Amino acid sequence: MIKRSNSPWLALAVIASIATVGFIDRIVVNVLVEPVKAEFGLSDAQVSLMAWAFALLNIVAGLVVARIAERVRRLTLISFGTVAWSLATAACGWAGSWVQLLVARMGVGLGEAIGLPGNQSVVADYFPANKRGLAISCLLLSPPLGAFIGFVGGGWIAQEFGWRMTFLIAAIPGLVMGFVAWFFVGEPRRGQHDPGASEDVPPISAVLARLFKLPSARNLVIGSALAAMLGFGLNFFFASLMVREFDLGLAEAGLYAGLIASLPAALSVVGTGWLGDRFGERSPKAYALIPAVSMLVGGPLYALAITRADLALLLGLVCVATFLNFGFLGITYATLQNLMHPRMRATAAAILNGVYGVAGGLGPSLLGWLSDSLSDSQGAARGLALAMAAGGLGYLWASAHYFIAARRLPADMAAVRSAVGMPDHGETAGV
Repeated sequence: MIKRSNSPWLALAVIASIATVGFIDRIVVNVLVEPVKAEFGLSDAQVSLMAWAFALLNIVAGLVVARIAERVRRLTLISFGTVAWSLATAACGWAGSWVQLLVARMGVGLGEAIGLPGNQSVVADYFPANKRGLAISCLLLSPPLGAFIGFVGGGWIAQEFGWRMTFLIAAIPGLVMGFVAWFFVGEPRRGQHDPGASEDVPPISAVLARLFKLPSARNLVIGSALAAMLGFGLNFFFASLMVREFDLGLAEAGLYAGLIASLPAALSVVGTGWLGDRFGERSPKAYALIPAVSMLVGGPLYALAITRADLALLLGLVCVATFLNFGFLGITYATLQNLMHPRMRATAAAILNGVYGVAGGLGPSLLGWLSDSLSDSQGAARGLALAMAAGGLGYLWASAHYFIAARRLPADMAAVRSAVGMPDHGETAGV
């Protein structure tokens, strides 16, 4: 009989590490855009298909697995999925053609669809509602930390040993962490911090009702999806811009891209989560107002920054803009989890991951298409910079949805709390 720990902080550390590994395996392709383009003779629009290949199976399979996760031991799915996507990452390094690489990326997406939908549900069951903002924000440190490791480590390995070795080495941590989760992390009791919650598993229609019929939740989903789409697109091509505009090597470009995408975003994710918990109990509007104001300022700043000809000025301004634009991650997930019934949370996370999966494919594709179009008249470097500037301005649209969500959040939160013990088997129970 395996003796596993029920420590909330151990569970958070292990699950956050797994999520970080998943983001490394997802984002490491960003620093490999130029060598992959060169080897297979691709355009910006074509190479962006790697993002779609990841999302293709990830979206559908993630929702199916999430419904299973509402009923079975979630740590088993997390462990198995982590090992599976790590093996698929290794397969990327063995790809002998462009099609084989796309198929391997589909395998990574499928593995993450198995391993990641239950992670927020587990963390939400380990921590009470008034501590979930910080806890899930710590979990959502995985994108910036994964971006740093993927960009910096991936760039150096690719420059020294080639892009194929980068995939092979990136697969190792996930294989280790999958076994760590299996042997050391206990499964928490569902809803242990949500007194009165029903043990019934609500149908998916009830989950969709809460996500898209509650005005605050609907606008949080739309706003965060737009922000995610822009973030994925901008990060996908940032290292490429460093190579084209400033003639940097892959290692140096990866270092700058990793630092920009990690440290400011990490500080922002944790900071907004802490601020949300501090002010949200007094006024739930804070959970949406904080990212709304941040992106209102950060979006235009990014557009200004990315077109600067001086590298130091560009990096400095982008650093500040990234701090402002990525704070939505943890606080949005935490707020949406608080709006869910305990046995809705894995499904809700999977639906959101599906939405963000589409965003993760759409962002690089739109930016790649715009870059190719502008490059005909502006050149490859300037065309990409202008396309990224347009992406920065897109954060204003995302900000508008967060302002709308802030206005409706207090009433929606009160309605959900008054229905906490209901089985949510219909649309009226969903709100």
